[in-house]
This record gives sequence, structure tokens and C-alpha cells, in this order.
Amino acid sequence: MSSPPTPGKLSPDLLQALHGIKSVQTFPTGATLFQQGSAVTGVYVVESGAVRVLLPTGQSEEQLLEVVGPGAVLGLSESMTGEEYRITAEAGGETKAAFIPREEFLEFLREHCDFCMQMVRLLSEELHGLYYKFRSISAHPGRPRQRPLDEQLN
Repeated sequence: MSSPPTPGKLSPDLLQALHGIKSVQTFPTGATLFQQGSAVTGVYVVESGAVRVLLPTGQSEEQLLEVVGPGAVLGLSESMTGEEYRITAEAGGETKAAFIPREEFLEFLREHCDFCMQMVRLLSEELHGLYYKFRSISAHPGRPRQRPLDEQLN
């Protein structure tokens, strides 16, 4: 049985199990781990340093969503679905990140079903985190608030 993971991070047992299929890369400040809109290649786990998570704004610039540190998993939902990366991940300083190619990651999960619930938990935490971030952005005092749907229909 795996040890309990920290919220938003992989358990030590899972990190150890992934050791054989990961490759550690070092990214200098400002280097891109992956770009929004590019084809998914795999999952990144931050080992040291910090990664800036950027959202497209619809213009030529991107908005900082958050800064994540060691243990954070990036590209998980895209690796599970095979869709393009939805965000840009950029090194906020010299950063080491483990990279796990998508196909090897999916094969690992097929062979190690005991870790699948951890992936479900991480995806759920990611969804809830995004919900609260977007909710706080939409409730920003500088932005007009939308009327509730029932008021809009009347």
C-alpha cells in the first residue's frame, strides 16, 4: 500500500516506482517546459526550483496562474486525455524536473493499477484548484459581476 501523498503531489512510493521511466532535466530561468497549444509529450514532476504556470489571455500575452515547486505534477490531465497542453510551464529559476513520456506513463498506470486512484485524486485537486482560482478572478472588484442565471432568463 502506498504512503499518503501531500495534496497536489505524488506519494513517495509512486515517485520511487516511476524512477525507471523518468529522465531528469535541468531548465534555466525562463526556459519553457511545454507551451500551451503544443502536442502533449508527457508529464513533468518538479524536483527542485519553481515553475511558473501561465494561461493564455486571448491576446499575445499570458497571465500568471500560479508558481509551483517541488513535487508538483504538470501536464497530467493532458497526458491522460492526449489533448494539447492547455497552459505554458516556464522555469521561474533554475529548475530540475523529471519528465515521463506519455505512452510510458500510461503503460505504467495500466501495469500498476494501485496508483490509479492517486492520479484520480490529483486530477480532482487540480480541477478544484482551478475552480477556486477562476472564481476569485471572476469576483475581482475591477470586473463587472454577472447576474445569476435565473435573473438573466427573466
